Amino acid sequence: MTNVHDAALQALMTDGIDDKCDAVASLARRWREAGLSLGMDADMPPRGIVDPGRPARPPLVHPRELKQRKLHTREGHAAFVHALAHIEFNAINLALDAVYRFRGLPGDFYEDWLGVAEEEARHFRLLAEHLESLGHRYGDFPAHNGLWEMARRTDDDLLKRMALVPRVMEARGLDVTPPMIERLRRIGDERGAAILEIILEDEVGHVAIGNRWYHWACAERGLDAAETFVRLVREYLPGRVKGPFHVDARLQAGFTRQDLEQLENL
Repeated sequence: MTNVHDAALQALMTDGIDDKCDAVASLARRWREAGLSLGMDADMPPRGIVDPGRPARPPLVHPRELKQRKLHTREGHAAFVHALAHIEFNAINLALDAVYRFRGLPGDFYEDWLGVAEEEARHFRLLAEHLESLGHRYGDFPAHNGLWEMARRTDDDLLKRMALVPRVMEARGLDVTPPMIERLRRIGDERGAAILEIILEDEVGHVAIGNRWYHWACAERGLDAAETFVRLVREYLPGRVKGPFHVDARLQAGFTRQDLEQLENL
């Protein structure tokens, strides 16, 4: 029986857009049908992955090199939707990498992150289809690689990954999505706004999963979750925690009032 880590790696390294989304659906289905082992028999330990599978386009550039476009223009509108699609494509790879990389955990961990990968693939397809309705395709605009770079920086430790990716970088999406929905509505893009409402609801659950496994890892190591979070953010993301915060969404996703006070201080 193939183990879940090797199967996740295969999906992670798949280049084609549709092929990757299809591989995620197949992987999740095989897991739920008990067609994958927990991976205790994995032949090789996890390796660092410089680049996951992705199409040749979009070109990846430094964030400072991304051209600022006005949302009310046709090109600016398409570039905005493209940027959102790129985030969701990266999120597929992040979820797959968590399944591939972190071994010997409860089965619920893999169940959770395979479910996240499925939903991220659905989000990507919704945005990619919407982008096509605007006259463009995924890959038509340059993009940056910030999410995957943080995945690489945390590929040696489950605790760091859960603290810094779901609880900081992905949780930021809870804060910025409601204003983005309103921006799309102001230019008459009701379809785009509806897609972002779906994504926001699902992302609350994704951040909650990150919170769950962060606290699990802290408990396993006998660490204070609040102190450890502050230490990791100061070490890896100094000056990069931004507000204002969507308090209700973050509380729903498992943050505490103490967490939010700490984030304000950071």
